[in-house]
Amino acid sequence: MIPLTFEEWKNCIVNDCKIKLTKTFAEKRISIYEDNNNPETKKFIELYGKRHMNNIIYWLKKI
Repeated sequence: MIPLTFEEWKNCIVNDCKIKLTKTFAEKRISIYEDNNNPETKKFIELYGKRHMNNIIYWLKKI
């Protein structure tokens, strides 16, 4: 399931993946996802699409 809202995404990250949503975590992920040449970013877009990646970046910036 691909989360469609911030709350769905947050629940998935915190409860299912057991990841703490810290400022450091958010900053690291944002730097990766905003780098279009990063292989991880390219793979993410291939799997989930640019729209979902933009949602993730927006949600990470809320943290």
